Amino acid sequence: MARRGRPARSTLALRWAAVAALALVGLLYVRPLRAYLHTRHSLDVRRTEVRSLQAQKRALEHRLVVSTSLDALTREARRLGYVKPGEHLYIVKGIGDWRRHLRATLRSHG
Repeated sequence: MARRGRPARSTLALRWAAVAALALVGLLYVRPLRAYLHTRHSLDVRRTEVRSLQAQKRALEHRLVVSTSLDALTREARRLGYVKPGEHLYIVKGIGDWRRHLRATLRSHG
C-alpha cells in the first residue's frame, strides 16, 4: 500500500520554488503591464484630441472659404458702410423708434 501523509521534502521544496518563481514572474510583469495600459490610455486620449482638432480644422477651413467669397466680402463691405462706384450712401436714423411705433400701431389695430 502506498504511503499516505506528507510528501517528501524535495517535492515540497520544488513546489515552493515553483510558486516563488511564478510570483516573481508576476511581479516582474506588473510594472511593464501598468506602463502599457497607461500608454494605451494616453494614446486613446490623444486620438480623440486629434479627431476633435481635425474637425475644428475642417470647420475653420470651410469658414475661411465662405468668408473670402465675393458675396461675403460684399456683405462685409456693405456692413462697414462702403458703397459701389456710382451709388449714394444714405444714413437713415430712428429706424428702431419707427419699428417700435409700427409694432404698437399694429397691436392696437390687430
